[in-house]
Amino acid sequence: MSDLTDFNQIIDKYERKIRLAGKQNPVVRHAKSLLSNTKPNPRRFIVIEGIWAFNMAERAGIRVINFIAAPECIYSPDALALAEKFAMLAEDINIVSKKVFCSLSERDEPDGLMAVCLFPDWSLDSIKTENAVVMVLDGLEIPGNIGTIIRSADAAAADAIFVCNRKARLTNPKLVKGSMGAIFFKPIIEFETPDECKNYLMNNNYNIYLTDTRAEKNYKEYDYSGNTAIIIGSERYGISRGWYDDKVKLLSVPMLGVCDSLNVAIAATVVLYEARMKKSGKF
Repeated sequence: MSDLTDFNQIIDKYERKIRLAGKQNPVVRHAKSLLSNTKPNPRRFIVIEGIWAFNMAERAGIRVINFIAAPECIYSPDALALAEKFAMLAEDINIVSKKVFCSLSERDEPDGLMAVCLFPDWSLDSIKTENAVVMVLDGLEIPGNIGTIIRSADAAAADAIFVCNRKARLTNPKLVKGSMGAIFFKPIIEFETPDECKNYLMNNNYNIYLTDTRAEKNYKEYDYSGNTAIIIGSERYGISRGWYDDKVKLLSVPMLGVCDSLNVAIAATVVLYEARMKKSGKF
C-alpha cells in the first residue's frame, strides 16, 4: 500500500475542496444511483473507476465533477499519482472509508479511485466530411453490445458513431465499461429518429450500407469508396423499415455453420474492418 502520509500531502494541498463522506453523503448516493442506472440522468453523468479508466479519462480531457477516494485502497504509486491529478481536476474531493468504497465498487480489490464525470459532448461539426466511415446504431438494446461496437469503431479508425432510435442509455455503466475508454475519444452523435439520421447522411453524400442477412451481396463485394455509413439494427428487430429504399446497398456476413447470424457487435466489427481496409488499400 502507498504510504498514507503521501496521500495526506494531497489532502493538505486541496483541503478547501475536500470533504469526508459516508454512505449517506449526496455524492456517494449519486454515484451509487448512476452505477445502478435506475434514475434519470439528463446531464449525462458517468462513473469511472480504476487506474485504466482514470488514465483514459485524463488523456481525453474529460470534465471531472466529483472525485471519490479511499486512501486505504490506494496500493500503488500509479494510483497515488492519479489521485493527485484528479484531486486537481475535480470540482470536489470526497474521502471515503474502504467499506464505503467497496459498497460502490464491483471489484474484489479496488484501488480506491472513482470519479463522476460528464459524458463527452460532440457535434456534427466535428465529423470528418471526406471519405469518412461512420457506424450507425439503429435501435440497439444491449449496452454491452453498444460498448463493444464503440471499442471496435475506435480500433478500426471509424470517424464517428451515430445513434438513432436509442433504446439504451449511453451512460449505462456496462456500455462505458464495454467501450474500454473509447467513448472518451470517438465522436458519438444522437439523432432523434432514423429519418433524421438518414437525411443527414444523404445530404452529405454518404453511401449507405444496411447489414441484412437476406442481402444478395456479402460485405467483401463492395469497395466502400467515398463517405461510408454502415447501419446495424436492433438485436431483436433488425433495421428500421425507413432505411430501406433503392438508394441504399444491402450486405451480409456469410454464415457457414448452423447459426443464421452473428452477434451484432461481432458483425459490426467485421464490416467496419473491411471498410477501413478497403479505404486504406489493404485488402
